[in-house]
Amino acid sequence: MSSPSESKHAAMDMPQPDIGRRSPARARRSASPEAPLRRDVRMLGFELGHVLHRHAPEGLYELVERVRKLAKQRRAGTADAEGKLCQLLAELDYEQLGELIRALTCFLDLANLAEDRHRIRVLRQRERALAPAPQAESIGAAIIALQHQGLDADAMQQLLDKLDIELVFTAHPTEAKRRTVRNTLNRLRDDLVDLDRTDVLPRERRALLSRIRADLDCLWETDTLRPRKPTVIEEVRRSLFALDSIWQVGPRLYRAMREALADAYPERTFRLPVFLRFGTWIGGDRDGHPFVTTDVTIESLMTLRRAAIEKHLEQCRELTRVLSVSERRHPITPDLRSALNEAIKRWPTVELLLAELNPHEKYRHWLVIVKHRLMQTVHAEPGQPLPEAAYAGPNELANDLNLVGESLRENNFHRLADGAVQDWLDRVAMFGFHLARMDIREDAGKLNAAVGELMQQLDIEPDYATLNEPSKQARLTEPVPPAVAQRIDVARLSADTRQTLDLFMLMQRTVATLGREALGTVIASMTHHPSDVLAMLWLGRLAATRCEQTAAHESSESAAFRLPIVPLFETINDLKRSSAILETLLSCEPYVRHLRATGNRQLCMIGYSDSTKDGGFLAANWCLHQAQRELSQVAKRHGVEVAFFHGRGGSLGRGGGPAARGILTLPPEAVDGRLRVTEQGEVLAERYDDPQVAYRHLEQVTWATLLVSAKSAEPVPEQWRRTMDRAADASERVYRELLETPGFISYFEHATPIEVIESLPIGSRPSRRQAQRDLSTLRAIPYTFAWTQSRHMLTAYFGLGGALNASAAGDWANFREMYQHWPLFRSIIDNAELGLAKCDRNIIHQYARLVPDASISEKLVGMVVHEIDRTCDALQQVTGRPALLDAVVWLQRSVQARNPYVDALNFIQIELIHRFRQSTASEAQLEQLAELLRLSVQGIAAGLRTTG
Repeated sequence: MSSPSESKHAAMDMPQPDIGRRSPARARRSASPEAPLRRDVRMLGFELGHVLHRHAPEGLYELVERVRKLAKQRRAGTADAEGKLCQLLAELDYEQLGELIRALTCFLDLANLAEDRHRIRVLRQRERALAPAPQAESIGAAIIALQHQGLDADAMQQLLDKLDIELVFTAHPTEAKRRTVRNTLNRLRDDLVDLDRTDVLPRERRALLSRIRADLDCLWETDTLRPRKPTVIEEVRRSLFALDSIWQVGPRLYRAMREALADAYPERTFRLPVFLRFGTWIGGDRDGHPFVTTDVTIESLMTLRRAAIEKHLEQCRELTRVLSVSERRHPITPDLRSALNEAIKRWPTVELLLAELNPHEKYRHWLVIVKHRLMQTVHAEPGQPLPEAAYAGPNELANDLNLVGESLRENNFHRLADGAVQDWLDRVAMFGFHLARMDIREDAGKLNAAVGELMQQLDIEPDYATLNEPSKQARLTEPVPPAVAQRIDVARLSADTRQTLDLFMLMQRTVATLGREALGTVIASMTHHPSDVLAMLWLGRLAATRCEQTAAHESSESAAFRLPIVPLFETINDLKRSSAILETLLSCEPYVRHLRATGNRQLCMIGYSDSTKDGGFLAANWCLHQAQRELSQVAKRHGVEVAFFHGRGGSLGRGGGPAARGILTLPPEAVDGRLRVTEQGEVLAERYDDPQVAYRHLEQVTWATLLVSAKSAEPVPEQWRRTMDRAADASERVYRELLETPGFISYFEHATPIEVIESLPIGSRPSRRQAQRDLSTLRAIPYTFAWTQSRHMLTAYFGLGGALNASAAGDWANFREMYQHWPLFRSIIDNAELGLAKCDRNIIHQYARLVPDASISEKLVGMVVHEIDRTCDALQQVTGRPALLDAVVWLQRSVQARNPYVDALNFIQIELIHRFRQSTASEAQLEQLAELLRLSVQGIAAGLRTTG
């Protein structure tokens, strides 16, 4: 989610080169801003052409050119181009189709690479041109804007004290590209950066081009499909690449904040909190994931912990190399000397480590002790005593580093203290000993089943499931005496309940041993009732009572469960009744006591994916907005802070789109400095592979959060709200009519590659919550992915056109005013516009032909195309623009430029699906077809730059 002015598609149009036909030296030069992008695309296309000539089967280059030419002619409206393209593809054998897919996908990957590189180039040019003024959508720009709005230093400090941004990596890896392929593309990206250097020598340019050619050779010859689904632990390890980038750029964000505050308020020294941190679901998200066991969660926690401490150790080694200051010239402070002597006395073994050091380099002495303590800390395990000399938590490490910083400042080494030492302190604050705080998520139904079984065994309630809601709440808030809790016969519990109990006990042990910051929150997905939330509290208190450190000397009432409990409201109905659920919870004294013990802040998670799958694009957007307002009002009445956790995906149908724009549309009272949002799937690679992109993304998120938090809640005209109520209801009816049309499931399963997507080895989680095949059990991620692949893009607009036309009734003035003056409505329209720009009516018709029942196909495709047409017409009426994306010309060109390549891959996929379903081929041939289909999914995802 980048800004409106900086999409992942790049900041200029993408040319359409004839692959391999023109050398970089002969390319026509242009003084236009997009000239470097054109140069890079042409150069990479030229070199890819040579790769095809050298390594691909004979004739592939010519085949690629024929397909590309026909696809362009089809887009230009040539009458027989589509028929010729389909006929050509039908005549190709499996090997030819596979090589064709790989060639088109490879070019799209390289075009994406060039666009991403150009985005960074443009950003740097803008920053250089604006200096010393801050770049737009930066932290500096936010601070200056707030100062100009009249925010004085005291008000700014109050805003900073509330600022709390947490980005959470989730266990929904829809990134279809192998890490090996991304590594190669990253090397190519770095070489493009070096080629841009003005001082590059001719011999260096030759070496760079040689390296680019070698990497392109490797890229072409690399298997792009993973051989199997990754394990959960492999997913955890893969997430570390994003954290590596963030580790690099994190201190820059804190430095930018300090510098901006100092420039805007030179008379004031500000207290800067930990305003940016990270979380993860990978290894802790059990919802419908049978492979996330307690053992896997432990291993995931320890993998993150070991990686964090290893990074701190490397930081320690670097600082030790730098801090060669001799005490003979500048004595250390008494506090640091006292701490050094105390450490030697407390841990005599460190004397041996200090013996070989220069006796006057006391900073290095101290850092050797810090290193020793870190090496002991890495051996800590949940539920086990800490090793001798180990840090009990990152605060102890921060205290040790502060001693160094204070001593350096006392001796006038401010640059050292404010540079390397402060950078490490910022990393300690952001990452602790965990890198990312692990959330635990489980389906509310499974939590309730565990409660019922445990209550039955403990003779608390024989049939919990049959109780009405008030009775369930009463049972769940009654204390369980320690003696009763200890009577649980674990061996007699079902496997699921045993796992659930083990999980809650693990959480308790983890907090006791590894610290509260190792874990984030406990989330109940599909929260329908207050009892779903209270079930988590009951299980947590039961586990706390059973843990050794509490059971021996604490009562049930004081055996506290200290983790924040989070309801997840996902469906339209749950969003609508979320405020009533919170009202009940905040009127429940035992729950309120728990809330006070965990900071008196209620975190509520709202799901963008399932709500859109459930009620359609407009209804979901409006319900999400309304739920935040209503939940905020309930919390305010009870004197409780509320914060929102936004379960967004990467695609437009799952809450994707530009990050800054999305944040600015949130109700100010629902942000108030606090933002928690998921980072899913392919966006992890797009936002964090390149540290420069990572920095830009994070500063835009911070910029938008600051601005929306300081903004007064401007009253939205009641007329607009009533209009949105009517439009959302109408939109939901239009969308539900589609879902409830007889044959919809058959259409979905035949007119999209859903069966291929479900078999992709791109994530450890099953694509369905349960085995039965119906829409309710299918996760929203593959549902959105499938509609995207087939160019239906249903979840990004369907129902909007019907609702707007019905509500406007020919008078569009109200909607035009809403678009001009209401950020939320503008965001909805702009996102739908981008989704529609990626649709293709003719390709949808081609996919529809794959449906066996012609009557179903005709009915459903007619409904889809009709809604596309009336939504396009409605957008034209609302925006006043004659064509989609006319307001964002570079993005319009980018989508149009890649369309012929994506179109060709769509037609190949359709041909493969037809063969796969009609084939009487052998099992080996069917497997070959399945692999080609998976390759086509990857290629289309690369071209559209979105999966789920």
